[in-house]
Amino acid sequence: MTDALLELVPVWGPWLLAAVTFGSCLALPLPASLMVLTAGGLAAGGDMALLAVFAAAVGGALLGDQTAYALGRAGGRPLVMRFAHTRPRQATVARAEVLVHRHGLVGVYLSRWLFSPLAPYVCYLAGAARMAHRRFSAASVAGEVTWAGIYTTLGFVFAESVAQIGAALGNVTAGLTAALLVVLGLLAVRAMHRRRVDKD
Repeated sequence: MTDALLELVPVWGPWLLAAVTFGSCLALPLPASLMVLTAGGLAAGGDMALLAVFAAAVGGALLGDQTAYALGRAGGRPLVMRFAHTRPRQATVARAEVLVHRHGLVGVYLSRWLFSPLAPYVCYLAGAARMAHRRFSAASVAGEVTWAGIYTTLGFVFAESVAQIGAALGNVTAGLTAALLVVLGLLAVRAMHRRRVDKD
């Protein structure tokens, strides 16, 4: 599916980019970052306008963030847990929940671009936790602008190496996310230990 979508980028341009980034923010398995990289490379070759690529990526992502937040706010935690039908997803949702409750706005901001596997669930959970909408929106905007700026610029500057950059960034993101999960897990264990000590 990824290859088919990438081939459609020059055809549908910013509209496809916005649709894919929107869907990825709702936890649909879509290659949003790779598509933004590809579109940035196309902009370098004059096939797309760089500003249009950036605007489409940010616009679609922000709309997706707001939709996920609204759904989470309306459906609460039970709605979010419907995604957790496999153990890997249960772990991802659990880590996203720790990120929201422990780190708040910083967690929302970092999830938009640095810890992207947690990103959709962070938005749903932020809504379910009834995080203040203005605060959530500010962190979402800052994070999505950072994400779109990084991937659009990299695609534009290194147009001939988009595939290699995408693979490298994927490995870096996976490594950072794994490290974050370990840290969050340790924090959760420490918090549980403190509660037991306080009870004793």
